[in-house]
Amino acid sequence: MRLRCRTDVSQCIARDRSTGRHFLLLLISVAATWGVVGVPSAQGQHAKPAEFEVKATYLYNFSRFVEWPAQVAQAQGDSFAICVLGEDPFGAALKATVAQETVAGKSVVTKQVPTAQDAVSCRVLFISSSEDKRLKEILTSLGTATVLTVSDLPKFTQRGGMVQFVLEGNKVRFEVNSAVAQRAGLTLSSELLKVAVNVRRSVPSGD
Repeated sequence: MRLRCRTDVSQCIARDRSTGRHFLLLLISVAATWGVVGVPSAQGQHAKPAEFEVKATYLYNFSRFVEWPAQVAQAQGDSFAICVLGEDPFGAALKATVAQETVAGKSVVTKQVPTAQDAVSCRVLFISSSEDKRLKEILTSLGTATVLTVSDLPKFTQRGGMVQFVLEGNKVRFEVNSAVAQRAGLTLSSELLKVAVNVRRSVPSGD
């Protein structure tokens, strides 16, 4: 199993999707504990990865366990866009995580988008907590666009989102709504579903 450890965020990123569930379990049990795992800093002390550094690593790795329709991959050129809608909580962490990375042969890029309409060309969209009051409007605007929506907003997967970050003690975990993803034409890997803390299989009742 080929792993590369990023010492700046104390994460290990798998380069081979065939590592499957074993890698995801490693990410959850080791890298997700941002308050425990550390690496030596330039001053010789231990720098602990921050919560959003962990979430940035998850965003990148989600892309390796999701399949987009073939026509989408062809239409979006040579880049694979991971976008942020609203206030960016990641700082430099997300760019550092995806630097020089590829997904399905496409270079990974990061973008901050001002509106949901601008996000339809993204593959992964993180919806910031600053957008809580506009979430229904955002998801309605996206409709069934083939975009993996991710957020840490409360009840995100119950409100029409696909992947929600949740905290368990000092660990970042996630739950998914596979029905919403499927409706958008996305296929979530069974390995991803196995390590989610909760899998919802229905669209919101008011949808």
